[in-house]
Amino acid sequence: MQRTQIYLYPEQHRALLNEAAKRGISLAELVRQIVEEHLNRQAKLPETPKEVFLRIVGIGASGRTDISERHDHYLAEALSNDNG
Repeated sequence: MQRTQIYLYPEQHRALLNEAAKRGISLAELVRQIVEEHLNRQAKLPETPKEVFLRIVGIGASGRTDISERHDHYLAEALSNDNG
């Protein structure tokens, strides 16, 4: 492990100490877990919301009445909106 020193505001330090105590772990372990969670989230590709796919396949309420005629358009729209 690499030793690192950080500065926290007093209220951050107190909150983290309280959280560590609740979990029964050290402050250092809590910080390592928080950093690991953050890095794992950053490494993952953004997931497409489940509701978008459910609407695309006709499960759920889309609010549209012309899905059967314009399904390709709505599919392309949903996918482009989700990617950016």
